[in-house]
Parts: sequence; C-alpha cells; structure tokens
Amino acid sequence: MATVKLMTDAEAEAIPEVKAVFDDIRAVRGSDFINNVWRALAQDPPGLARTWAHVKSVMAAPGALDPKTREMIYIAVSAANGCSYCVHSHTAAARAKGMSDEEHGELLQIIGLAAMTNTLVTSLQVPVDPEFEVS
Repeated sequence: MATVKLMTDAEAEAIPEVKAVFDDIRAVRGSDFINNVWRALAQDPPGLARTWAHVKSVMAAPGALDPKTREMIYIAVSAANGCSYCVHSHTAAARAKGMSDEEHGELLQIIGLAAMTNTLVTSLQVPVDPEFEVS
C-alpha cells in the first residue's frame, strides 16, 4: 500500500501543474497510461515536475544508448536496489521496446552473476588493478 494517496485523473485535471506533467508523460510515451509512481509523486507538484523532467532527459532524449538498452540497465539497477515496482515497470517498458524473452533471461543471469562476484570482491577487499585506473 502506498504511503500517499494516488492522484486520479479527475484530481490531476484540477491542478494545472500536475495536469501539465501528466499531459507531457502521455505525449512523450504515446500512451494514455499514467504509472502509479507519477500518481504518487503528484501529491508534490514541484517534485513531480522535477522528477519527470529528469527522467525524460535521461530516458527519452536521444543518446548513444538505444531505448531498450536504457530500460535493461534500469532493470539491473532496480534489481540491485531491491525496487520491485521499478523492476516490473521497466521490464514492461523494455518488452515494449523489443526485449525478447531470451534477452531478459540473459539479463537476469548477468544481474545474478554481478551480484555474486560483487559480493565476493567486496568481501575479499580486492584492490583495483592499476591497468583499470584512468591515467
């Protein structure tokens, strides 16, 4: 259960700052769907606008990484951080951007492998090889 009330579309329509962000989310994503995270953040309109602007600037702007790869990275970081909501949301987004079942399976294996080896290296306190340092 959320710690704040999720804002309905009718409530959002009555708050110009929230309506503007919800309208932009719909336009950028080409969908009428507004995720619950945005509905929760809408309780703080300036925070909603700031968060959406940041997400849009990283996830929706042109760049060297394609949109599917960005979503797959988001899945990995969300899994590492234990954010179930984000794992679900970005898995759905990655699938919508073309991630196959095979790619998803490989991604999960990489996430699991990285978690294991990160723990081993951290536990062993292995020093970084000088060859890996930027000079």
